[in-house]
Amino acid sequence: MAVAGLVVAGSLSFSAMAAGNFPAGQFDPSGLKGPAQGPATEVFVLGTAHLSGLPATFQNKSLNLVLDKLAAWKPQVIAIEALSGAQCDYMRHYPARYADTVNRFCPSTEIAKAATGRDVPAATAEMESLLAALPAQPPATQRRQLAAVMLAAGEPASALVQWLHLPEAERKEDGMLNQKLVDMLNRMTQRRDESYQIAVPLAVKMGLQRVYAVDDHTADLEFDAAEEKAAGEAIQGAWNNPASARRRELDKALYAKLDSSEGVLDLYLAYNEPSAADLIFKGDFGATMNEPSAKHYGRMYLGYWETRNLRMVSNIRDVMGITPGKRTLAIVGASHKPYYEAYLHMMHDVKVHFGNAVLKANAGADAGKAP
Repeated sequence: MAVAGLVVAGSLSFSAMAAGNFPAGQFDPSGLKGPAQGPATEVFVLGTAHLSGLPATFQNKSLNLVLDKLAAWKPQVIAIEALSGAQCDYMRHYPARYADTVNRFCPSTEIAKAATGRDVPAATAEMESLLAALPAQPPATQRRQLAAVMLAAGEPASALVQWLHLPEAERKEDGMLNQKLVDMLNRMTQRRDESYQIAVPLAVKMGLQRVYAVDDHTADLEFDAAEEKAAGEAIQGAWNNPASARRRELDKALYAKLDSSEGVLDLYLAYNEPSAADLIFKGDFGATMNEPSAKHYGRMYLGYWETRNLRMVSNIRDVMGITPGKRTLAIVGASHKPYYEAYLHMMHDVKVHFGNAVLKANAGADAGKAP
């Protein structure tokens, strides 16, 4: 089992993490902000629950107020917590280390490969070429072709963006987009997943042509059964603390209101609240850093967690490098949010909108304004 499997699905953070204090005279990238000309690259990190783990009272349609707030901010780039097709293809070449990770996080591309004749590298190259040449008003046939190629590239969320850009009458089988792929896309529209229910509809509303999968699991480690048991006991023991208990209490109160759009917005306001990073740190990463096992399983987990966040943020930074000055929305499990914000704040031409200011802005009056 991978170290990643020890992470509790839906682990929650509510806040931004304060930057460390550098010694006097020490180089601090976060203090050297620019650019001198042109707009900075603005970013808002939306900390989210994993929708698949919410109680049955939650319905996808109840995200409408959250989507309104995000749309008012007018993002131009959207990053999601999903593995890229390219990273999944890489991992499939190293099953000794990544077999469990691939099974858990990488959707199969075999049906799309059979339909298109493209493996992941070929489909990825074609996807990029098609996107670069996409006209302002693509014909339906071109969108269907792009959706098929994106599925073969292992980029299902972006494929769904193309699919939902089509009028309902045009969402049909066509050439390499066979009925199996059509059925796959239609199932995605109902999936309880923040990538499909927040990022994709928002991208369509904003007129964007794709989303960017920026998750990273290359730091995952495989344990044998005995080590898995020992590591699991050590880490679960560290999580048994007052801060974790307090988080569960907060969740219980928030989950009780998920039968309304207002209750869902309250949940997102709480998860992005700027004052509670200390709670997530004490309950999770600070606790595991200090757990006393002889093999330091908690620190192994902490090393995995920090490495994963650094690599996720580097993937976002890579996207920002080719889209300078564009307003970027990064949607990620809420425990990642404070690490995202702290690391992104170190980038010279990046302006982070900390906390939940974007969600508190008035959807009408503040549309298009930086919060």
